[in-house]
Amino acid sequence: MQTDFLIIGSGIAGLSCAIKVAEHNTKATVTIITKGDESESNTKYAQGGIAAVLDHFEDSYEQHIQDTRVAGDGLCDEKIVHIVVEEGPKRLKELIEQGARFDTDKKGEYNLGREGGHSQNRILHHKDITGFEIERALLDRIKQILRITILKNHFAIDLVTQHQTKGAEGENTCFGAYVLTPEQNVITVAAKFTLLATGGAGQVYQNTTNPKIATGDGVAMAYRARAEIRDIEFVQYHPTALYNPGDSPSFLISEAVRGAGAVLRNKQGIAFMQQYDERKDLAPRDIVARAIDTELKNSGGDCVYLDCRHMEYGAFVEHFPNINDKCLSIGIDIRIKMIPVVPAAHYMCGGIAVDDRGRTGIKQLYACGECARTGLHGANRLASNSLLEAIVFAHRIALDVGGELPSVDCNTHIPEWNESGISVNKEKILVTHNVAEVKKLMNDYVGIVRSNERLERATNRHTLLYLENKRLYDRSKVGVELCELRNLITIAYLIIKASCDRTENKGGYYNVDFS
Repeated sequence: MQTDFLIIGSGIAGLSCAIKVAEHNTKATVTIITKGDESESNTKYAQGGIAAVLDHFEDSYEQHIQDTRVAGDGLCDEKIVHIVVEEGPKRLKELIEQGARFDTDKKGEYNLGREGGHSQNRILHHKDITGFEIERALLDRIKQILRITILKNHFAIDLVTQHQTKGAEGENTCFGAYVLTPEQNVITVAAKFTLLATGGAGQVYQNTTNPKIATGDGVAMAYRARAEIRDIEFVQYHPTALYNPGDSPSFLISEAVRGAGAVLRNKQGIAFMQQYDERKDLAPRDIVARAIDTELKNSGGDCVYLDCRHMEYGAFVEHFPNINDKCLSIGIDIRIKMIPVVPAAHYMCGGIAVDDRGRTGIKQLYACGECARTGLHGANRLASNSLLEAIVFAHRIALDVGGELPSVDCNTHIPEWNESGISVNKEKILVTHNVAEVKKLMNDYVGIVRSNERLERATNRHTLLYLENKRLYDRSKVGVELCELRNLITIAYLIIKASCDRTENKGGYYNVDFS
């Protein structure tokens, strides 16, 4: 199969870029492959909103830039922060023109919310399902462009790359990907340009707000193709996932709830955030998550509580209808009971290293969204900056590709997928058991708080898991679950290795031996 522009992933990053590329080039063919339904992505589950400076009386670019810097704990790329903050409002207006709807007040002006780490109200939202609304608008626009094809239930196994000699060093070039079809056949999708927009990797942990599909496929594929991976030790935990054993993924209690006035309390009912940060419940996520972790370890409790009892109930239901419905479904009336919450793995601040145009170190390969490390987030993402980053970089990637896409070079001699000497794996328990082991290893040893001893144990146990899975993968016919396991093991290795290499605490990385 041949296409001009191949996009792997169907969240805000992939869909936005597909639209932009098609609009900039009236002849280009764009193919989106997604391993589930086209609407299933991390974007769909983004509750809080999208941050942008729209009110220049109370707010300013400099304030948003400074808030991003502070959250990133000194590791943000200054150039990238300026690009995203200053270009973001224009990209957001384009998103609105494409049909995305955001909440307004009685005067018809945008109802701007505030979340942890922000000094001003600058969060646009659609109830508590902002990501779902953005996904809907983008998919509606996609359906109007005939040159964009979406292949559902297709799984990208590996990138097609070739080392080309050029001068003394040479360069690695991407020509598309090997893809597993719903019929379990492996096809080659040849492309002039390829975009990885595969989202996060939260499923590498036991407790995560990420959907089942978030297995780090793009980062793992890029690593195997020898792209640079940076800052992946910075795993952001969302402080307030609903504590409801058995839920997978964990249901997210949006940070906007605290922004609207909710207060965290321990099992004795005592508010505790003032002990950890002067910003109290509106401190950045890494601080709040570690504070909760400390409270749980000190008390031996299973969860802390989010107190909304003092909040005006009608306004709560209007702004957070899905959160209210979820709480009611498990017997929690927020007027009477507090919401039990725990931290859960939420966002990867690092990933595939890209430049200010979304270009990786591999020629013709781009990355955008959560799988990309742009430098915006540094050591910790400022709340609601991720959706903004995605639309800004999707636009910049489309500009970099240009208006005249060359035809796909059919003479690259891409080798066919080789399945000689392998058989169908009949021991599914080996895959499910190893997935569970990876999650437990990461949860126990490479979580919110780490130590040198825990990381050493993680390294030793990971080596065994890697060797067992490699033998299984090498002798088995590929399948989605087996490939996802391989990717999770790769992501686990990258996080463990980067954690071992880090020698100081920053943002979302905390090692007790450095405190």
